[in-house]
Amino acid sequence: MTIRIDLNSDMGESYGRWSLGNDAELMQVITSANIACGWHGGDPKVMRETVAMAVENGVGIGAHVGLPDLLGFGRRRMAVTPDEIYDYAMYQAGALRAFAEAAGGHLQHVKPHGAFYVMCAADEALSAALIRAVASLGDGVVLFGTGEIQPRMAAEAGVGYIREGYVDLNYDDNLNLVIERNKGAWDPNEVAKRAVRLATEKAVISTTGTALPLDVRTICVHGDAPNSGEIARAVRAGLERAGVEIASIQA
Repeated sequence: MTIRIDLNSDMGESYGRWSLGNDAELMQVITSANIACGWHGGDPKVMRETVAMAVENGVGIGAHVGLPDLLGFGRRRMAVTPDEIYDYAMYQAGALRAFAEAAGGHLQHVKPHGAFYVMCAADEALSAALIRAVASLGDGVVLFGTGEIQPRMAAEAGVGYIREGYVDLNYDDNLNLVIERNKGAWDPNEVAKRAVRLATEKAVISTTGTALPLDVRTICVHGDAPNSGEIARAVRAGLERAGVEIASIQA
């Protein structure tokens, strides 16, 4: 049976006169885009332009919702309530959905960013609030995530769930992501090997060298690494050589 994997990337994280990422290059490689919504990165102009690139390239549009932490790029934990998680997700995803529909596209998914992502994956109350927000966005909008609690909770709420794996971040022995405060350059060949292992063996190697099972439907390549375009091309080429089909979650 052919293995099918969606490739996603975090993008649209520039704002004002500050530029980050290799979005135009990545759009040629990926099948889903997680677009910043102005809280950890991005601004209305960048959102509009990134959505337009996604529509032009046939790339699925996702809202990359973050905590209100522009200075810390959304990678710092904050004390938030479940109601705040719901409101934050709805506010940001609703804005991106408006841009998507204006450009002739639609909102495909929601993916939390940084600390928002890690906190929701580990906390049932926060996860429930996030899933409630995704459900409120309407039929067909799915959640990209990780962890053990979200798949069950999403299924109970009738929300589509796409489990995600990372190849340019490390995992600890509990399958928790080791978040980088500042994204550095990674070896494209090493990242490609990780992607092939994840897709074909359904496993990752932890920071202690332990093989851990992980079955995912989408693989993320971060857009803010200095060599993210080179990494994305190497990942896609490596997967295709291994016989993996690269396809959107909607294919």
